[in-house]
Amino acid sequence: MARIFASIDVGTSKITTIVANIGEEETIQILGSATVPAHGVHKGLVVDIDLATEAVRDSVMMTERTSGLKIESAYVGVTGRHINAINSRGVVATTRNDKRVTGDDLERVLESARSITLPGDRRLLHVLPRHYTLDGTVKVQEPVGMHGFRLDVETHIVTAAAASTQNLIKAVRGAGVDVEDLVFSPLAIGEAVLSEHEMNSGVIVADIGAGTTDVAIFKDGCVWHSATFPVGGYQATRDIAIGLGISNDMSEQMKLKYGSVMTTNGVEPEYSELDVGNRHTVSYRELNDIIRARLEETLRLIMLEIPRDKQESLVPAGLVLTGGTSTIPGMEIMAREALEMDHVRLGYPGGISGISDALHDPSAATSVGLLYWGANNCEGEDKWKMDELRPGITGMVKTGTSYARKLWEKRKQW
Repeated sequence: MARIFASIDVGTSKITTIVANIGEEETIQILGSATVPAHGVHKGLVVDIDLATEAVRDSVMMTERTSGLKIESAYVGVTGRHINAINSRGVVATTRNDKRVTGDDLERVLESARSITLPGDRRLLHVLPRHYTLDGTVKVQEPVGMHGFRLDVETHIVTAAAASTQNLIKAVRGAGVDVEDLVFSPLAIGEAVLSEHEMNSGVIVADIGAGTTDVAIFKDGCVWHSATFPVGGYQATRDIAIGLGISNDMSEQMKLKYGSVMTTNGVEPEYSELDVGNRHTVSYRELNDIIRARLEETLRLIMLEIPRDKQESLVPAGLVLTGGTSTIPGMEIMAREALEMDHVRLGYPGGISGISDALHDPSAATSVGLLYWGANNCEGEDKWKMDELRPGITGMVKTGTSYARKLWEKRKQW
């Protein structure tokens, strides 16, 4: 039986809403989507609830019109410099006489790991098990049914500022939509753009948006590290405005229309001078030198999340770029050259069908990933929440026939 899911990605420059169903065909069928300019949002944070609510409402209403469906609840992406991530360990003794690990043991060890002291202004978003250990020696991914006297877990815990998340929830609810779950954006992105091989081998995902860059490292099928910093395409826009003496609006237009980070290598570009109106022109070469300098700096900030001496062993599958800024021509080539990495690619959401042409784009990775997150964690009476019980980002399932397991098997074919 098909299930209906909706996602809302509230970004700095745009808000995207998607409604889709997931049925026995094991793919996400897009029923409707809409993207509108964001208002009241700065660097991923809601700074004006009224404006943000109106923008979310516009996106939701347009999606409802295209799909013919009423959106009552949605999975919502969250980002911003207020996000923090730490690693934590938990340990419990198994309770059965035969020392076989049960689901109750998993719940107890996860509760032990999440029992960290948080300030009153922080909210727990995710507790993601990285791996379990039996009797201090044997590392396992799914310990239920195995035997051991002691069960340890290593987790990745993501927290957010309570006020920031409440403002986001209020903006979404003000648009008439309940929040199914708040999901840290790069974790959702991993669902949409990564292959099983990349997750297991080790890969870094970077979502470069307008106001923020979100980073997540996946290793051995689970999240190893995550971070966010308030740098994105908007910084390149500001640099252009200052460097060329034009307005921010004109800078953004020039960046979107003519922006590139490809070097000319002595070959004259198609445009040498660009008309910005009022008999004023700017240099094409200078425009793109500014963009390249800023985005090279952003790429180096991303790679600072990995110790230089561990880069080859930790992320042999390289770097996957998503977000609107990643689509500037030449980003893949520049990243390979600037970071001296062999494996760099753009992350395109996979496994979707229906009204989805505009979603086959790195800028839609968060929106589509939120749908996967919802599908992999919403099995009615037969599901275990991902952020409570399972290592990795694929969701904990009780049976091999759940939608989450089917979707994971489907992704192996991408």
